[in-house]
Amino acid sequence: MNWAGITVGYALSGSHCTFAEVMPEIKRFVDAGANVVPIVSNTIMTTDTRFGKSEDWQTQLKEITGNEIISTIVQAEPLGPSKLLDVLVIAPCTGNTTSRLANAITDSAVLMAAKAQMRNGRPLVLAISTNDGLGLNAANIAKLLVAKHIYFVPFGQDNPVQKPNSLVARMDLVLEACEAALQGKQLQPLLVERH
Repeated sequence: MNWAGITVGYALSGSHCTFAEVMPEIKRFVDAGANVVPIVSNTIMTTDTRFGKSEDWQTQLKEITGNEIISTIVQAEPLGPSKLLDVLVIAPCTGNTTSRLANAITDSAVLMAAKAQMRNGRPLVLAISTNDGLGLNAANIAKLLVAKHIYFVPFGQDNPVQKPNSLVARMDLVLEACEAALQGKQLQPLLVERH
């Protein structure tokens, strides 16, 4: 697919352990010719973890995309009326973000962008990363699986022995899932084994 002229919203929620895995995927979109608009939840703007410093992740996002980060609801709100994003991916999409999205709660830039995308009937792609995907959050994932214009990056259990409820998307399939979503299709198979 030719990504030239396509604007991708790339939103990250607070699964800090996944950031190193998704940064190369953001670069894949840029290398393919897409304009990538980074959108982040508050935790990325404010929280240093053992997986990296907030400032370093922000710098990396700006350098990869060449765009400023959207980090507030006020900054994300115009995405709806402007219809700027051809596709929006939330990768990683935490259980917290999944549950809020499934229950129509808009309290972050990421969720405002998602709401704008759904309002416009444009594809929203979720790459889940949650320790309770087969626990309490299973109901929220199920609600989103049947929602119109919402697609998933194929996912599976990342550690069935030690964390049997944990589900994580195959982040190396984000671009392919977005390509399928732009054609109105769910990338298959949806349930995959993670290595």
